[in-house]
Amino acid sequence: MGSSGQAPGLTCWKVLTFLILQLSFSAIFFAYVRIHGKANQEVPEFDMVSQTRCPPVSQTPCPPAGQPQRSTVGERSSNLITILLWTWPFGRPFLIQKCSQLLGLPDCDFTTNRSRYQEADAVIVHHRDVCWSAGKLPQLPRPPSQLWIWFNLESPSASPNLHFMDHHFNLTMSYRRDSDIFTPYGWMEVLPRPGNVTVPPKSKLVAWVLSNWKPGSRRVQYYNELKKHLQVDVYGRGHLPLRREDHLSTLSQYKFYLAFENTVHEDYITEKVWRNSFVTWAVPVVLGPPRKSYERHMPPESFIHVDDFPSAQDLATFLQELDRNATRYQSYFRWRERLKPVGETCWAMHFCKACWALQKKPVQYQTIPELSKWFK
Repeated sequence: MGSSGQAPGLTCWKVLTFLILQLSFSAIFFAYVRIHGKANQEVPEFDMVSQTRCPPVSQTPCPPAGQPQRSTVGERSSNLITILLWTWPFGRPFLIQKCSQLLGLPDCDFTTNRSRYQEADAVIVHHRDVCWSAGKLPQLPRPPSQLWIWFNLESPSASPNLHFMDHHFNLTMSYRRDSDIFTPYGWMEVLPRPGNVTVPPKSKLVAWVLSNWKPGSRRVQYYNELKKHLQVDVYGRGHLPLRREDHLSTLSQYKFYLAFENTVHEDYITEKVWRNSFVTWAVPVVLGPPRKSYERHMPPESFIHVDDFPSAQDLATFLQELDRNATRYQSYFRWRERLKPVGETCWAMHFCKACWALQKKPVQYQTIPELSKWFK
């Protein structure tokens, strides 16, 4: 009878203990969710060291590649140049590979942690992420030896509010050859020794991939004339479907690719040539800056320029003649005996080029007074 009398008290004590533990756990859990939920709304800040393969750079930002790994900041060598990425390009995080692994260059210490602003040797500012307000630029006093680098891969037509950038930056970084740090969409590398070239078989004639259809643009108007005389397979929104994973394999079936730029500016030669054409072994038919601008980046016999023909009909006739003449068509690939095109680029490659430029030699101090007049 004594033991049965103690049972209710013991049971109440156990229930009370259980409730206290549950309430404590719930408080900790909701505090965690609140803190991390708020943190996830901000741009992630961490030091970047990763082993991932580079995603390609194109008109769209690089896709995220998972959760980056934090580097061991405390073990960082004191002689490494620290580069602060003020924002992720287009606000989308990605993994960045060590420059020594990516391009065989000495490494830099890349970070997006703005609390390290005062110790950063250079700050890279991506134009499209700050151009809507001058208040998005760094507002803290600049350390005396720190360099600000203006980074932009878009054309002047797609680069609003350039006047915000006047008198702020020390170095320019873009596809323009006269940039302080030249970061093109692609480039040619000299092979260690000349080699034989075998052009892969092609079953189709002309392709074009287009996501931004503007009826009044020069490239669409030129296409409308060209299609009257030549079959062109158009992929993209409102046209033939093309999955991302089938992009290169599909274009590899074609002899020619319409590498028509959306705007015409000096040196603005994008992935339409480097990736859609050269990587797929299609001869690019280019519409963009003048021929001499293309020839500064690639051999003159590697592409066909629309400006070389009096009309779209003449261009169509020329492409049809090349289609029938294998020897003449293959002459557009002879440059591959001595050169290799690099068209699979990524954001990390551009940042590593900045790293290398800062390491090569001491940079003489300068300020870009009127960036808005230079980049046009």
